[in-house]
Amino acid sequence: MQRLLIATANPGKLAEFRTLLAPLGIEALGLDAFGLAAAEETGASFVENALIKARHASAATGLPALADDSGLCVDALDGAPGLLSARYAGPGADAQANLRRLLEQLRGVAQDARGAHFVCVLVLLRHAADPDPRIATGRWYGRILEAPRGQGGFGYDPVFLDPASGRSAAELSAAEKHARSHRGQALRSLLAELAGA
Repeated sequence: MQRLLIATANPGKLAEFRTLLAPLGIEALGLDAFGLAAAEETGASFVENALIKARHASAATGLPALADDSGLCVDALDGAPGLLSARYAGPGADAQANLRRLLEQLRGVAQDARGAHFVCVLVLLRHAADPDPRIATGRWYGRILEAPRGQGGFGYDPVFLDPASGRSAAELSAAEKHARSHRGQALRSLLAELAGA
């Protein structure tokens, strides 16, 4: 089985990648398997942050690395929380605090003005100095609910309404979420590019 370092300390993301990559015979390892801290995200875009994380992880371990930088962009908030999705309520904030802040920011915003999308940028490096990283992007469009629904997923999933199903991302099964999500889209795109390479 091929080993691939997933440059994340987020257990929810790592679990999703393990599920998506296992059928391909790829063992997905997280930063915690090597005692590594996450890289500081100093980029001005999802692409820049994903590159920073992938190079950091590959340089530290010598393994090929896949990095994901993703977030939620809300139209009524000019794209926020965006790059700050994981720390929207401040440094060290947990998912519940981020959710509460998002809902507070959208209080009074009409349903038809609550459009949003998740974005995921994946960067795959064969080695730390790889001059030709593979980059793929996925976007999942929906809107923000007024209150959380569902028990699955992680992060903003309980308040993100998937228009195709009429359910929140947290109400979807894992298979349904992978079929629709920004991360699933980006990974399928990346794998298709690799298959054609």
